[in-house]
Amino acid sequence: MSTPRNWIVLGAILAGLAVVFGAFGAHGLEGRLAEIYGDEVKTIGGLEVPATFKYLRDFSTAAEYQMYHALGLLALGVAAAQVTTVRTGHKVAAWCFVLGIIFFSGSLYVLVLTGKRWLGAITPIGGTLMIIGWVAFAVAQANSSAVDRATDPAE
Repeated sequence: MSTPRNWIVLGAILAGLAVVFGAFGAHGLEGRLAEIYGDEVKTIGGLEVPATFKYLRDFSTAAEYQMYHALGLLALGVAAAQVTTVRTGHKVAAWCFVLGIIFFSGSLYVLVLTGKRWLGAITPIGGTLMIIGWVAFAVAQANSSAVDRATDPAE
């Protein structure tokens, strides 16, 4: 998974899956969540809401962040393909995006579908990886641009 082409392919697959999960969350999940959570109530921002509502939102957030980071992986692949040297930061960003999706979105999907709330402790690890991925992407691009300009005889 260390080439821009692989990042583009994986990003496209993960983006497609985000659409599938988002559609499932919007159209097929409410009944399942009613079975799991019943009449349970959760507090969000000081308001009491049905647990089903809260967990539908969590599932939607997981799909949304998966899409953002799948698109980030696509952008990373395109950007890295434009430079003469794929930087370590590009590779770090790719791994962080993929692992971030697995830990953040994956833990939320499983938590919502199973009711295993301890998985919520894993979710911030994924979010942290996503943030590191964006920072690594920015640093790699900043360094790549400087290297490419220095070696490009047309500039």
